[in-house]
Amino acid sequence: MNKVYRISHEEWHRQLKGLSVSKFNIFAPVRKNGGIDYSLLYEESPDEIVYNEAKPFTPLKMFFLPVKLNVTVFKITIGKTIIIGAPACDIEGLKLLDLIYLDEKFCDETYQSRRENTILISSDCYVTQENCHCTTYGLNPYAENGCDISLSKDKEDIYLMTWSEKGEKLIEESILPGLRTEINNLPPSVVKFRNKSTESLSVKNSKLPGTALSGKRIESSGNEVWKKHSSKCVSCGACSAICPTCSCFLLVDKPGFQKVKQLDTCQYPAFERVAGGEDPLKELTVRFKNRYMCKYVWKPQRFDAIACTGCGRCIEACIAKISKNEVIMDIV
Repeated sequence: MNKVYRISHEEWHRQLKGLSVSKFNIFAPVRKNGGIDYSLLYEESPDEIVYNEAKPFTPLKMFFLPVKLNVTVFKITIGKTIIIGAPACDIEGLKLLDLIYLDEKFCDETYQSRRENTILISSDCYVTQENCHCTTYGLNPYAENGCDISLSKDKEDIYLMTWSEKGEKLIEESILPGLRTEINNLPPSVVKFRNKSTESLSVKNSKLPGTALSGKRIESSGNEVWKKHSSKCVSCGACSAICPTCSCFLLVDKPGFQKVKQLDTCQYPAFERVAGGEDPLKELTVRFKNRYMCKYVWKPQRFDAIACTGCGRCIEACIAKISKNEVIMDIV
C-alpha cells in the first residue's frame, strides 16, 4: 500500500542539501533559457527548484540513454542519483523503454545499472503547456505508478507518496524521522489541483482521438496526407530525438576497436540505408509516415502500448512547425 508523508518546504529543502552533499547526485528542474530544465542541485539552491509545472526541456530518457556512449568500456560506474520533477508523461515513456532495454533475453546492462541506481521523484503538473495532451492517451498529469516517489505540494507543505521499495527506503533512511509525518491520504488541496489540471487538459484536447486512434487507420491512410505534411519536413530529427519513447541508436566503429552507441532517428536521411545502397526509407514521405507507424502500429503490436505519451515536445521542437496532432486529425 502506498504511504503518504508530509514535510514542510523548508525542511524538505534542508534534507535535499544534505543528500546532495553526502550520498546522491540530485537533478531537479529550474528555470533557464525561457523554460525549465534539469540542473544539478549543488549548482543551484533548492529554493530554485520548480515544482508542479510541465515540463523540463530534456526528456527523462536522456538520463538512461545518453546521446553518445562508448559501449566497449565494459564496466561503467554510475553514481547514486535522484531525479526530481519528472512529469507523468516521461514516467510513462520510461515504462515503455524498460520493456525494450530490460528484456530478460536482451538486457542492456548499462541502462539497467542506471535504472537501478536512480530514484525517480515525479512531480504533479498543476500548470500545463500549450501542447500538453497526456489525457488523450488515458494518462493523468500526475504519476500513478512507474516512479519511486510522487511529489505534490500546496502552499504549506510537500507531500511524498511512495510507489516502490527504493522510494520507501529513501524516506525511511534519509529523510530523518521526526522531520516528516505519515498521513492517510493526500489533502483536499492537492486533489483539487490535480482535478483542475486534468479537467483543463481533457477539455482543451477533447477533439483528439488519443487511444481511440486506430493503427489500421494510419497504416491504410492515403499518401496525400503524408505528402501534405512531410513537404515542410527538413529531416532534422528533432521530433524523434526529443521524444520520451523514441530510442533508435547507431553503433559507430572508432579507432582502437571502440564502438560508440549514438542516438539515431528514423527521420534522418539514410537511416535505413544498407550495403549496396538500398534504402526502404529513402523517400521523405515514407520516412515521415514511418514515425507514426512505429508509434501507433508497431509498438502496440510488440509491447501493447502506444509510443506517445502526449508530452507535446515534438510539436515544440519542430522547426518546420509541423504538429503531430494536426497530422492525426487529418487522418481521422
